[in-house]
Formats: sequence, structure tokens, C-alpha cells
Amino acid sequence: MAGFVGVLAWVAFRTRAVRQFREFSLAGRRIGLPLVFGSLAAAYVGPGFSVGFVGKGFQSGFLFLGIGLAYALQNILVGMFVAPRLRALDGCHTLGDAIGQKYDRRCQLFAGAISVGICVFLAAVMVYAGSEIVRNTLALPRWSSTVLLVSVAALYTTSGGLRASILTNSFQFVLFSILLPVVLLVVFFQIDGGSATFAREALAVTRAGWENTSALKIAGLLIAFLLGETLIPPYANRALASQSVRVSRGGFILAGLYSVAWFTVMAAIGVAARGRVSPDVDEDHVLLVLVRGAVPPAGYTLMMLALVSVVMSSLDALLNAGAVAFARDLTPESKRGSDRRALHTGRVATIVMALIAAGVSPMVPSIIEGLLICYTIWAAAILPSLLAGLLLDRPRPLAGLLSMTVGTLAALAGVIALFVKASFMQTPIVIVPALAASVAAYVAGHALDRSRKIEAV
Repeated sequence: MAGFVGVLAWVAFRTRAVRQFREFSLAGRRIGLPLVFGSLAAAYVGPGFSVGFVGKGFQSGFLFLGIGLAYALQNILVGMFVAPRLRALDGCHTLGDAIGQKYDRRCQLFAGAISVGICVFLAAVMVYAGSEIVRNTLALPRWSSTVLLVSVAALYTTSGGLRASILTNSFQFVLFSILLPVVLLVVFFQIDGGSATFAREALAVTRAGWENTSALKIAGLLIAFLLGETLIPPYANRALASQSVRVSRGGFILAGLYSVAWFTVMAAIGVAARGRVSPDVDEDHVLLVLVRGAVPPAGYTLMMLALVSVVMSSLDALLNAGAVAFARDLTPESKRGSDRRALHTGRVATIVMALIAAGVSPMVPSIIEGLLICYTIWAAAILPSLLAGLLLDRPRPLAGLLSMTVGTLAALAGVIALFVKASFMQTPIVIVPALAASVAAYVAGHALDRSRKIEAV
């Protein structure tokens, strides 16, 4: 563990402290295809798509693999149609910049606030997952596990900005892409009856998962995974930081294809865990318990490092993206000051966001549930305005503002209602009406704004 932290510190040192906000936010727009692809894949295969998917595979077999394929499709579609348009915009550091260019400053402020909030709460989910892994590995109290995880991520992200995040993500991507599939191989060869037993278990648990999940919930999950992480701030930052439109397109398409293989391996590990892990084990602990019992102590430590790297790669990306959004979107234009001042604001925001995420992390219900809450809010609040702004020739400011306002309120109302009922796994159902309300508000705002222009003429 000390060696792993040392390697991350060395990578951060080698990147050197950035001295310009453009380097902190976009790494000078010099990121090539391998790094865009590797850092994207490392950012999205966080604990939800590793620890969480193994737990879901344990409970419902390959049902969640089919749902995960919606996420893969989203990445490919974004790479083909959306990321190139975003990269082609001039002077953009954030999604808020893009929305501000397409609509107006009010929309940029709203988008910036949503971006910072989503980054903080997604970071809290990462901290929750990472502290569980560190706590199980080193037998530390939760608070000290949280402090260790957050301190290391904040250290190199604050110093090196997006470049440090991307370089460490690429290192972590290589580490967990090798080690976690090894877990599947080790466990698979320990199954009595081999592939025949695995196939029977997979069929039985997938059928049970399908029968126990309503069609409405499956539809909500598909929509959540198709839209919930579409161009969230860390992914948008990688699109904006890429060397060219072609690199931006290729990075997202390759990351989408990679996710198919990743989801397959994670779901298969969950199925292979059946019979080796007690059914009473919490879904977020299935992978930890499985690895502890399946591999020798040295191998267990290596696997835990791989899982920590999964968490760190998502956490640092979220901290950097949220800090850039705060410095760029929420600071008044009259007070942005020099590039040095913007850089200082971004670094302070990184530390503050890390502290808030650490404080909120104990309230996360579970990894997948925490992600679904964020997906619902993001999809309803931002996506209709963002996609319409990038794809339409003349988007209307009133349409964007109404859509973001109505979508945010509808999503928050649904999430609060589920919080009162303590039923967060019903979150996918909320995304459908919240997204519909956001789209309807956009259409209404577009019509009203156009009618005003006609009257003025």
C-alpha cells in the first residue's frame, strides 16, 4: 500500500505543479488518443462499475450486463455525434462554458452549479467505496481510511491538475485492467464442475433477477445508464482537453467498446462468487469477501490495490472537473481576475470539494444507489439543454433555463420522496418523469422564446 501511494506521488511529482489555469483545467489541450481513451475508461470503471457490478452480478446474474450495454452504447454515440461538436467549440474549459456560448450567462451559472454539485456527490460515492476497501484491507477505522484516500487524491490533483489526473488514471487503468480479470480466472478454476456449473448458475440467477425486477424498473435502469453519465464534467473535460476533434471522437468510441468487455468480466465475477460467498453478504462487499477467500494474502493485497486504483481514478477526475467548473462557471466574470487567480481558485475548490465529499460519504446508501441518484439529477437537469445546444443551430436561452430548472426540481422531488420512503433502489423509476418534464419544459421555452422574437420584430 505504501508503495502504491509512493508511485502516485512520484507520478504527481513528475507532472510538476501547473502554473496556468489552462494547464490545470485542460492540460493545454495536448492529450493524445491513448491517454484520452485510458483516462476515460479509468474514470468510468469506478466502484459502481466494478464493486457495484460484481454485487449485482451476484444477485441477478447477467441482467445488469444487459443494462450496462446501454452505457457502452451511450459512449459510442457521444463519440460519434456529441464529443466532436463539444471539442470544436472555441474557448471552452467546461460544459458550463459550452452552455454559456450556446445560451447565455444565466444558463452557464445554472450548469456550473449542477456540475459542481454532481461532482461532489459522485466523489462522495467514490470516497464511500474507497474507504470500505481500505478499511477491509488495512483494518483501519472508517474515518482514517477516508482521510488517507481523500488526502492522496487531493494532493496530486491540486498540484498537477488535469494532466496529473490523466497520467495517474492511465497508470491505474493498466493496473486494474490486468489484475481484476485475473480474479475471474482464479475463481473460475476453483469452481467445482467448471464451465458447466458456471453456466447453470448464471442461467438460474439471471432468470431469477429478471423475474424479480419489474419491466418499469428495467426501463428506468436502461435510461439511467444510457443517459445518466452522458458527458458528466470529468468526461467533458477529456473531450475538451483532447488534441483534436478526431482524438475526442476516437477516445469515446474506444472507451465504449472497452466497457463491454469490462461489464462482462465484472458480472461474471459476481456469478462465480455464488457458492463461495454467503447470500447474506452486502452486495458492496461481495468482491472483497470473494477475493479474500480465493487468493493468497499477497494476491489479496494486489487485488485491493487494483480496487483502490479504480476508486482513485474516478475520484481525482471528479475533484478536478468540479474545481474547474467552480472557478470557471460560478465565479463572476468581473472577479475572475488573472490566470493566476483562477488557478488559485481551482486549487482551493479542489480541497474544499474533497472535504465535503469526505463528510457526505457516510450517508451514501450503497454504491449503485448513490450513482443512480446522481444519474437521475444529471440527466434531467442538464442533458436536454446540453444536447439541444450542441445539435441545434439556434437554441433559445429561455428553453435552456426552463429545462434545467424544471428538470432539477422534478428530479430532486422524486429523490426526496424516495428518501422519505427509504427506497432508493426505485430511483430508476424517477428518471423517466423527471426527464420527460425537462424535455417538455425545453419545448415550451423554445416556443415562448421564438414567439417573443417574432413579436419584437
